[in-house]
Amino acid sequence: MAKLPDPGTGTLGAAHASIPVTGKGAWRLLAFLGPGYLVSVGYMDPGNWATDLAGGSAYGTTLLSVILLSNLMAVLLQALSLKLGIASGLDLAQACRARFSRPVAISLWLLAEVAICACDLAEVIGTAIALQLLFGLPLVQGVVLTAANVLVILWLQSRGFRRLEAFVIALIAIVFVAFVIQLIFAGPSMGEVLLGFIPDPRIITDPAMLYVAIGILGATVMPHNLYLHSSIVQTRAYVQDEAGKRDAIRWATWDSTIALSFALLVNAAILILAASTFHTTGRTEVAEIQEAHALLTPLLGTSLASTLFAVALLASGQNSTITATLAGQIVMEGFVNLRMKPWARQLLTRGLAIIPAAIVASFYGESGTAKLLVLSQVVLSLQLPFAVIPLVIFTADKKLMGHFKNRRLTTIVASIVAALIVVLNAKLLWDVVTG
Repeated sequence: MAKLPDPGTGTLGAAHASIPVTGKGAWRLLAFLGPGYLVSVGYMDPGNWATDLAGGSAYGTTLLSVILLSNLMAVLLQALSLKLGIASGLDLAQACRARFSRPVAISLWLLAEVAICACDLAEVIGTAIALQLLFGLPLVQGVVLTAANVLVILWLQSRGFRRLEAFVIALIAIVFVAFVIQLIFAGPSMGEVLLGFIPDPRIITDPAMLYVAIGILGATVMPHNLYLHSSIVQTRAYVQDEAGKRDAIRWATWDSTIALSFALLVNAAILILAASTFHTTGRTEVAEIQEAHALLTPLLGTSLASTLFAVALLASGQNSTITATLAGQIVMEGFVNLRMKPWARQLLTRGLAIIPAAIVASFYGESGTAKLLVLSQVVLSLQLPFAVIPLVIFTADKKLMGHFKNRRLTTIVASIVAALIVVLNAKLLWDVVTG
């Protein structure tokens, strides 16, 4: 008889192997539908909004090519992440602990925690801004109120992983529909949109454009998502033999690729909206979400556009909070085998994000929070190599992956992606150091 995994044995406790895999043909995809959407949330969080708005208003549709490239890189890296989890039975954090020396593993853990805090900082600021736009709450009060998200996450986790996935997918649908309607109001030039997907050499030669481009990269390909995906894909109770794992990898890859396609559309929509609404009217320095919200109504001629913008931002912030918290739990348990109560872990992560956000909101207001949002995405980008390089190493290791070891071409392409990330980050650091 085929062996099924033991439930409750992974880093997510009772959620591990808790969802039965049923159905045949295309219907089997429904059993695996979910983890890809939880991962895709990180690719359209409030941090993306800041970088996409800045890029669209300043450079029109030029940086659409960066969004497309980032998304293609994300599809590949998330596919490797889910394959690691299914083939080895280890998530990325557990694999680092098992395969690296303790000092290296601890260093990678600390870097992962920095990335998660930077991500959560973006969610806190984004949610606070949404509350301000919708209900007039001061930024500082909104930042503090985001601590209540912990209660939402705890309730969702108590209802089962499948319901948490359904909640996340529903919020993604809200974001997607909101931007489709706003683009209809904006009426962008399809010619300019298509040209934007062709890479422009100025992206590399212009330091200011490169800074925003790397911010987009950091906001799109997020390090904590690689840890997250390799764990949550194991919530499915697939058969633990070669055929069962191969089937699971196939359908999980479809789930991930489809979900990330939605993320591409949302990110592109935000940048296109900024390009067609702000850049074309000469407003090339709209980098603050609040300013974008205020300008949408007079420029598009309807208050519905601004309202939809704020609603989508709130939905995005709530979604990203859930996935960042799950990633924090996975990283801590995987790297150091330290299990905290879910509420304690969530309060700790949220507290580390609330404090700097509240300080900046108090002293620097809207402009300060906007700069902090973009900076948080650059920090994420700088942490990315420390998750990507181990992922490429592990998935190319036959001893760990067995029959599911990467093909040579896959390893070459993944190595090029990792090298590109390292080079772009080095270029950014050089520009910062040299002024």
